[in-house]
Amino acid sequence: MSLPSFPIADDPGPDFAALARRAGLTPAPVGSVGTTPFEVTHGTTCVAVRYADGVVMAGDRRATSGNLISHRHIEKVFPADRHSGVAIAGAAGPAVEMVRLFQLQLEHYEKVEGSPLSLEGKANQLSQMVRNHLPAAMQGFVVVPIFAGYDTARRSGRLYQYDPTGGRYEELDFASTGSGSLQASTVIKLGYRLDMDRDTTVDLVLRALFEAADEDSATGGPDLIRNIFPVVATITADGFDRVGDDDLRTRFESIVEQLRTDRGGVESGGLS
Repeated sequence: MSLPSFPIADDPGPDFAALARRAGLTPAPVGSVGTTPFEVTHGTTCVAVRYADGVVMAGDRRATSGNLISHRHIEKVFPADRHSGVAIAGAAGPAVEMVRLFQLQLEHYEKVEGSPLSLEGKANQLSQMVRNHLPAAMQGFVVVPIFAGYDTARRSGRLYQYDPTGGRYEELDFASTGSGSLQASTVIKLGYRLDMDRDTTVDLVLRALFEAADEDSATGGPDLIRNIFPVVATITADGFDRVGDDDLRTRFESIVEQLRTDRGGVESGGLS
């Protein structure tokens, strides 16, 4: 097929869809962009909050495929290396694969260079990986991570948000991603203080995920029956450290008791 040509007075302009129609071609319907022929497993709400000694990252454990709860104990928060972590939301398969490759790249760099990549360099590397994933994102396999870590040069925690095009944005205090991010970020915004310690910050992110699960069906709350709790980790000068489930159970029980007290003893939802 030869390329169509037009006289200068009849320039079709920059509208490719209009050009295709004039050439007798029919472009794909707009509605077909971002759809897939099958249900994709998605991970949802994750948050990261800076505090005095570093960063707390947390993510719920539910994965959904449309209206179906496909997994109740998926993990969405991973160590990237000793002093950084990444949390995922979006299409679960590509997201986990991206994290594994990211971990491998950071480990390879450290072995070759003899020292770890700077925190900002790690954030840039993840940005490039998200950008390279854009063609898949346009087909519905969107991956939107959060990256956070302890900057050994600055001696403070730092955190970054991304968009599906690979845009990287450093946040000062906290970041959230996923379908319950609006509810979670609202709770964090109301409770955030600059001088929070570890325990206060962990309690805040747990309350944020609890409230997100109460409003967003794709976000899983704590499950006392199956002993399933969010993945929560601190990243400080001592490295990436995951908070134990026994500790999380005690904290959630305290949150529920506080809610009951605030509501005059009325039973609170949210715990399975």
